[in-house]
Amino acid sequence: MVVIFLEYLSLLYAQLAVFSPATIACAQSATPLENQHATCDSTSAFRAIPVNLPNKLDSSELSRFAAMKKLLFTSLSTLVAASVGFPALAADLPSHKAPVVTAPPPMWTGFYAGLNVGYNFGTNSNVLSQNIGRKWLYTDYVNQGLGMEGVAAVAMDAAVNNNQSGIIGGGQIGYNYQYGSSFLLGIEADIQGAGIRGSSTGVGAARTSDIAEFPVLPWNSNTIGSTGVQSGLDWLGTVRGRIGYLWTPSLLLYGTGGFAYGGVYANVAQSAVENWTWAVGGAGFQAGETVLTNYWVGGGRQNQPLTGWTAGGGAEWMFMPNWSLKAEALYWDLGRMDVQTATFGVSGDLLIASNNIGWGLTSVSYQGVQAKVGVNYHFNWNAMPVVASY
Repeated sequence: MVVIFLEYLSLLYAQLAVFSPATIACAQSATPLENQHATCDSTSAFRAIPVNLPNKLDSSELSRFAAMKKLLFTSLSTLVAASVGFPALAADLPSHKAPVVTAPPPMWTGFYAGLNVGYNFGTNSNVLSQNIGRKWLYTDYVNQGLGMEGVAAVAMDAAVNNNQSGIIGGGQIGYNYQYGSSFLLGIEADIQGAGIRGSSTGVGAARTSDIAEFPVLPWNSNTIGSTGVQSGLDWLGTVRGRIGYLWTPSLLLYGTGGFAYGGVYANVAQSAVENWTWAVGGAGFQAGETVLTNYWVGGGRQNQPLTGWTAGGGAEWMFMPNWSLKAEALYWDLGRMDVQTATFGVSGDLLIASNNIGWGLTSVSYQGVQAKVGVNYHFNWNAMPVVASY
């Protein structure tokens, strides 16, 4: 618009120049033929202007010159006023600045809670059973005290594996704090109901002889014993720290470790069978003939909470605002629980009054690997609303 206005002024000025006093004086001083190519001195507005002016100007032409001169000054005044007043006018117009948006805090920071389900794989949960005490005491028909010790106790000793496996499911709560765009620290506590079960049976044997005590009619004692253990966990929980790296803004890879606790139990069942046989024959006895059979039965049961440690890792994906899916694997170890056991013996021969009490200790270990998946809802209570200012 300004360019067009300036072109208009240049044309108007050219017209005025034709009717300027210098041009008119120059033209009137020449002859009519010379007016076709009038040449004026350096004080004139133009050195050579092809004009064809009359020698004398009438009143209408002078009026035209005065009007055009007035129009020129009016136009110049308008241009100057517009150039001066435009900034003030622009300042009064409504502002259309881009809104300033306050960025929300990192989306991983805040409290969360969720549910999980998985499976526990047992890892070398061994059982050690040690039985101590006299095998049995008896009094023969002549009330002469005789004794043979330790046969059944030795037969019921065992060392076996008892891997405990089963389904787990429960919930978790925690808090995350995101550092910058890539790192995260947090803490999480979870607890799961557990159907973790394991069972095993150890079989042992023991043999003794009383040839030294009864060289005339010796016998042998052959005993087969067994110890069966059923063990497991009814619930399992952890309290862990987490340290993670954001592979992408919505995908978290993390390591975790800390405290583990659980409710464990164990049932121990023990038994033994002892056969007495003649070591040699003679006097109506045959070698290897069974003289009598003794039996032992017993065991123990115990349940209690145990504590230990856990470590593992996992991944968590924020698949939509406030919601995430996770998968993790944790190794846990709660140590061992000792179960007190007792066994009672009963003789199979009416001529022998048996009075047998044995006792022992069965130690069961508890450890495994739990693999689980879960879903979390992130509350983001500390998140500030997005504010747009204009």
